[in-house]
Amino acid sequence: MAVYAAGDLQGCLQPLKCLLEKVRFDPAHDRLWLVGDLVNRGPESLETLRFLYGMRESLVCVLGNHDLHLLAAGRNIERLKKSDTLREIIEAPDAPVLLDWLRRQKLMHYDEQRDMALVHAGIPPQWSLKKALRCAEEVEQALRDDNLFPPFLDGMYGNEPAKWHNDLTGVERLRVITNYFTRMRFCTPEGKLDLKGKEGADTAPPGYAPWFKIRERKTRGLKIIFGHWAALEGKCAEPGIFALDTGCVWGGAMTLMNVDTGERHGCACDEHGNIRGSIGQP
Repeated sequence: MAVYAAGDLQGCLQPLKCLLEKVRFDPAHDRLWLVGDLVNRGPESLETLRFLYGMRESLVCVLGNHDLHLLAAGRNIERLKKSDTLREIIEAPDAPVLLDWLRRQKLMHYDEQRDMALVHAGIPPQWSLKKALRCAEEVEQALRDDNLFPPFLDGMYGNEPAKWHNDLTGVERLRVITNYFTRMRFCTPEGKLDLKGKEGADTAPPGYAPWFKIRERKTRGLKIIFGHWAALEGKCAEPGIFALDTGCVWGGAMTLMNVDTGERHGCACDEHGNIRGSIGQP
C-alpha cells in the first residue's frame, strides 16, 4: 500500500486525476491524504467534491478555510463572495450528502506509526502534539454536533482573539483554534497571529516568523504536512516539514508526494487551474 499527500486542490480536479494516474493510484489499496481547501476558485469545485466523495474510503482529509467557508455558505448563501465558485455545490441536488460528509472531516490527522501530522495551515508553536489534537477535536465535535454547528459557523469569521488562552470559552475559543489550523502563516513564539501577510516566508512583520521556523516550537521532531501557503511554492527548508501548496489554482502546479519516500510529482496548471503539463519534482 502506498500513501500519497496532495496539496490544495481548490476545485482543480483534472490535475489531481493526472497525478493519480501518473502514480497508478489504486483506491482499493492506496491511500490519499488531502491538506484541505478541496474547493473554491478552481473550475470544478462540485465535480471535485463528488469525485472525492466517491473514493472517500481511500481518503484522509483535513479541512481548510475554503472548506469551512463552503459549510457556512451552505447554511447562509449570502456569505458567498464574488470570487467564490461554491454556488454550484450549494445548489446541487446532492449538496446535503456532500456537505454532511465534509463537516465530518478532521481538522488534524496524526499517523502514530509515521509520527506524522497532516494539517491545512500549521500547528502553533506553543502547543504540544497532545494539545493540538485535543484542540482540533473540540472544533471537530462542534462541526458534527447539530446544536453547536450553526453557532460555530456564524461565529468562526474574524481575526480575534489573536492568541490562545486556556481560559477562552465558546465561539471565541473555537475561532482561534480554527484560525491556527486553517489560516496561520506568521506568528510570534507565544502564538500571536498575524493573519494579514500572505507572501513568502521572508516577509514576516517584526517580531513574527513563519510558524514552522520558530525555534521554541513544541512540535519540533514531529513530521508535518501542510498546505495553505502558495507563496512558499512548496519550498520549506525545515527538516520534516513538508509544504505542498504549489499554487495550482494560481497558475502554478499541483503537487502529489509519496508520504513514505518524499518523492514528489507535479502537474503544471494554467491560471484557471487546468492542466498545462506534467513536471518533475517541484
